[in-house]
Amino acid sequence: MFGVANIMFVTVKERTAQIGLKKALGAKRKIILTEFLLESAFLCLVGGMIGLLLVYVLAQILSKALNFPVFISVGNMIGTFLICVLVGVIAGIVPAVQAAKMDPVAAIRS
Repeated sequence: MFGVANIMFVTVKERTAQIGLKKALGAKRKIILTEFLLESAFLCLVGGMIGLLLVYVLAQILSKALNFPVFISVGNMIGTFLICVLVGVIAGIVPAVQAAKMDPVAAIRS
């Protein structure tokens, strides 16, 4: 979660001028906030999918090596995706609010 929040802080800093331009052209705070929250949730979701793929491969290897069926239930997969999205949204709240509160003129100048 801290890693994603750190990445989102860096993203907000790198895109300060773009955020200022969007706000100057009429983008509302809600739009900017939603954009960064979705980006953060997507980042965590991709990480979760990679993690699930690795767990699936490991489960297949263990099943063959141990002659014991190891499997991942669909409920666990759905739970993993929900947790990933929740962690992404929580980690992105502070950077998204920071981006949404930017003054357009000051953001464009930096």
